[in-house]
Amino acid sequence: MYPDLYLYVERARGRELRAEAERQRQCHRDRGDSLVRGLEKRLGWVLVEAGLRLVHRRAVDY
Repeated sequence: MYPDLYLYVERARGRELRAEAERQRQCHRDRGDSLVRGLEKRLGWVLVEAGLRLVHRRAVDY
């Protein structure tokens, strides 16, 4: 592949990725439920931690 074509393709892909990232940011801004999303994330991590503790406890018992 010619170097010029490679750079053209990479620049086009970069523009596509930046546009997609901006669309995602705009979508999250428009929803306005950052408090709910934050609570969901915290709850998810609490559940992960509880599951890891249960797995560790069973591994120690055997």
